[in-house]
Amino acid sequence: MDDPIYKPEIKTSLFSPFLVAVQFLTVMPPLLKRPFTDQELGQAVGYYPLVGLLLGGVLVAANSALALLFPTALRIALLLALWVILTGVLHLDGFLDACDGLFGGWTPEKRLHIMRDERVGAFALAGGVLLLLTKYVALTTVAATAVSATAAPLIKALLIAPVLARWAMSLALIRYPYARAEGLGRTMKDMASGRELLLATGTAVLVALLVGGSVGVWALLAAVVTAVATAHFVMQRIPGLTGDIYGTICELTELVILLVFAAW
Repeated sequence: MDDPIYKPEIKTSLFSPFLVAVQFLTVMPPLLKRPFTDQELGQAVGYYPLVGLLLGGVLVAANSALALLFPTALRIALLLALWVILTGVLHLDGFLDACDGLFGGWTPEKRLHIMRDERVGAFALAGGVLLLLTKYVALTTVAATAVSATAAPLIKALLIAPVLARWAMSLALIRYPYARAEGLGRTMKDMASGRELLLATGTAVLVALLVGGSVGVWALLAAVVTAVATAHFVMQRIPGLTGDIYGTICELTELVILLVFAAW
């Protein structure tokens, strides 16, 4: 007779946390066709910037291909659409929910409740439009200053922005309290540690310096300021961060880094 409380052991590997991070943050087909363990979810946080580098590589390749067919303005629009699609709209959805919750509620409890509401309100609509519009203009500005579609400024921006934005998520997840008593974000928060933050930070710094050089240093500083400022603003309105806030930090960090490249 089978034991009703028996649970089969899940076999993990050295690469499992990275595969979990890829599967969680992108629309890539399932690489691990089984439930994730809590430990894997926590360890995956350290690989978020590496997933950002993978995403950036896809965007760079797509940019080169689109440049063969379309003018700059349309190419950037398609590239931005691909950027959103590749992430499964995960971070953008969090940003929209956060806009409604943080600005539409009068108490911390009400704000948290609104962020779980699937309906899109006026704050979300306005925030989403402004976010995507500003990203589009920033990318177009960087592309317009390049001598070709594959020139260094645009390539650097496409590689560095996804990496540092996902590092900002790792930083916020590990260093700031979580607002809810349970949920996927709570599991990641509880299982992640300073080791994951060290791995994520090392990856982000290497990419920023090796790919970006001097502008990479400014992008790294911008990512730190954006993540910390956003987290502190949120903590004044709700008692901690949530999954939606992690997505918000990712989106805002990408935006700020693109603005750094546009200004540069």
